[in-house]
Amino acid sequence: MSYAIDAVLTGKAVLFGKGEPSAIAKTPAAGSQRVGFLGIAGDEQADLSVHGGPDKAIHHYPRDHYGFWAEALDRHALLDAPGAFGENISTEGLVESEACIGDRYRLGTALVEISQGRQPCWKLGHRFGIASVPATVVKTRRSGWYYRVVEEGAVAAGDPLDLVERPLPEWSVERVFGLLIGGAGKREPDALRALGAMEQLATTWRVRSEKLLS
Repeated sequence: MSYAIDAVLTGKAVLFGKGEPSAIAKTPAAGSQRVGFLGIAGDEQADLSVHGGPDKAIHHYPRDHYGFWAEALDRHALLDAPGAFGENISTEGLVESEACIGDRYRLGTALVEISQGRQPCWKLGHRFGIASVPATVVKTRRSGWYYRVVEEGAVAAGDPLDLVERPLPEWSVERVFGLLIGGAGKREPDALRALGAMEQLATTWRVRSEKLLS
């Protein structure tokens, strides 16, 4: 399976709501961009305790969801272009019900692996000026996801995103997000145990699955 990359986006950390910095406002980067183990060259994350790092090097949000959000958020101007959700990669055709933990994709010349869904925080609501946005993300499971970088390379808008390997087809991003963030995990302890032992899953979400069992 192959998907066209609509945009590659980067951003700098600036003062945001509550006097805290954020790099959620990302804009399209022109030309080829270096992809390193900690993300795309020129991109920043303000709070490294919850963003960035090897397990969350690159954020992908499906452009497919923008129609839903345009209706839900009264045609908000941020939805006129990719980057509304602070994503680094924008595509159409691949969504959370199909993308799976452990999926490996050739992103331009880089090789990346899905590590977890994106857990929304208050900054997403502040960006849109609508506090309920994070709760709507959780309810609808329109979360997007993060990649870790397996092989460094380069990527540009127009490059393909090619599926290379899908070792865990039963563990879609949507399902795992529902178990760990959406509240379904308490009803599926066996699934939580499996997630806790899943090496492809980001470390913080493996820890979360173990905590939900206690």
